[in-house]
Amino acid sequence: MSTQPLAITAGEPAGIGFDIILQSATSLADCVVIADAQELLRRAQLLDIDIELCEHPPTTSKQLRVKHLPVAKKVECGELNANNSQYVLSCLDEALRGIGTGEYSAMVTAPLHKGVINDAGIPFTGHTEYLAEHTHSEVVMLLVADQVRVALATTHLPLYQVPPAITPELLTKVSTILHQDLISKFGIENPRIGVCGLNPHAGEQGHLGREEIEIIQPTLEKLKQSGINVTGPFPADTIFTPKQLQLVDAVLAMFHDQGLPTLKHIGFGNAVNTTLGLPIVRTSVDHGTALDLAGSGESDAGSLLAAVELARVQVNSKK
Repeated sequence: MSTQPLAITAGEPAGIGFDIILQSATSLADCVVIADAQELLRRAQLLDIDIELCEHPPTTSKQLRVKHLPVAKKVECGELNANNSQYVLSCLDEALRGIGTGEYSAMVTAPLHKGVINDAGIPFTGHTEYLAEHTHSEVVMLLVADQVRVALATTHLPLYQVPPAITPELLTKVSTILHQDLISKFGIENPRIGVCGLNPHAGEQGHLGREEIEIIQPTLEKLKQSGINVTGPFPADTIFTPKQLQLVDAVLAMFHDQGLPTLKHIGFGNAVNTTLGLPIVRTSVDHGTALDLAGSGESDAGSLLAAVELARVQVNSKK
């Protein structure tokens, strides 16, 4: 096991990030929460959670280790404030800094709100893209629910931008990263990757689109020749059946809403988002900020606990 703690970034302070961290506190002895300590205590009082914050490894189950970074403005549950957007990004920067110096072993991210960060005048697409830029990495988004793993060829693109983005270069890059990290971070010796087609029925032999014939299939053949175990392209409406999922270790979907609805149906509340291709381990919850639940005590911490556990597994797989 790693001797260095995991860093948990608390995300959007008006959302449920504080809530799920506090609800999970007894399971976070090997973690450091990067957040505003005073706001965490205020939320704990609101939720009637008896907690003591500390700067060092906890000695009792009621202690939570926190690296304090102050918010710019007082936090109100459910009320976004663009003034706190830089604080949210500073938490990510602190996690990256600490991993770089060996102070933290990995990072687990609670949900943030992309819109309010952009409202602050800061161009921001998401955690995945931010971490890729700051580590100069080519990355792949992978969602995990139990034994089901779904990677995305494209992430946060408008649907009309997806077809031109599906190129041999992109598919080669994504498949290679997925293959390598399934080995290094998941311990799968010869990972089997099932690849979705782009079009309905995987193009229906060209009658419903030619991307499968002209781009996807030729690229998969070259990947097979390089030693990567890819199969497909499969119709997206059949590859996610239980029988087909048993034949692969991961599914590569062409776009966000092709792969993730099924995975979230299978494991919502316990699914984990992890970023492959980074020089670090990063996992995240599979849900958003749930502003309407902040401070209510009704949020579910299952995905955070699963993200912490997957980070532990990946850290130890890399050794």
